[in-house]
Amino acid sequence: MQGDKRFRNLWIFIFFGCFLLFLFSSRSVLKQPWNPVEQLIVEITAPFQRLIRQSIDATKNFWMNYFYLVDVRSENARLKQAVDALRRENNRYRELLATHERLRQLLRFKEMVQRPATAARVIGVDPTGWFKSIIIDKGKGAGLSWDMPVVNASGVVGRIVSVSKNYAKVLLIVDQNSAVDCLTQRSRDRGMVKGTGGRLCEMDYMAKSGDVAVGDLVVTSGLGGVFPKGLPVGTVTEAKDEHGKLFKEIDIMPCVDFSKLEEVLVIQGADRRSEDAE
Repeated sequence: MQGDKRFRNLWIFIFFGCFLLFLFSSRSVLKQPWNPVEQLIVEITAPFQRLIRQSIDATKNFWMNYFYLVDVRSENARLKQAVDALRRENNRYRELLATHERLRQLLRFKEMVQRPATAARVIGVDPTGWFKSIIIDKGKGAGLSWDMPVVNASGVVGRIVSVSKNYAKVLLIVDQNSAVDCLTQRSRDRGMVKGTGGRLCEMDYMAKSGDVAVGDLVVTSGLGGVFPKGLPVGTVTEAKDEHGKLFKEIDIMPCVDFSKLEEVLVIQGADRRSEDAE
């Protein structure tokens, strides 16, 4: 009971002090100097006012930092899910855009070839590792057959060596079993581009009198009845005349990046007789 009485007296004192401070503040508007009584009132009531202000600030901070943030965690989780969904959607659109650009280039290349062609998607590589080859998702059902040339927008990829109803195997030009009759676009000197099993190809059977230089573009000659004439094969990276050898030693960097093959174009309807005559 006495505690309640002391607590009530304390609040009366605080109220009285705040009232006096209010009166003092109202009077200070007149910009008159403090008299001794006002100075005493300020000295007495200022600590209580500071205590009240600190209590208000502490309560406000506690509310803002705890009670007000009760739903922030769940809101952050929802926002994170929304951001993740938008990121996935953005990645999907970027992939669609990249695919559209590759297909557009294939279509433009198909128009340049001016022959019937079938677009196919690369779905795998040779599982044995013995050959540099890929598997595509089109086969006999799409009109594909053995030895058809395969290209993409950059140039020659290879040729079909095995085919089933729905799938086909393509031997890449970098395989050691691959050989394509080619010529240099600038000088028209001929040679046989063969795979090495690595990143480069070699151009064999070019006479030492042939005019070839680093940077020359090598294209298909059209002979052999497989590849149409003029398809890009690669660029000369090195050309040497070794003493005691009959032919030049020429290294070719393929135009196609075989590590990034995703879509290819299978050229159909090759006329072997006309190309052999040419």
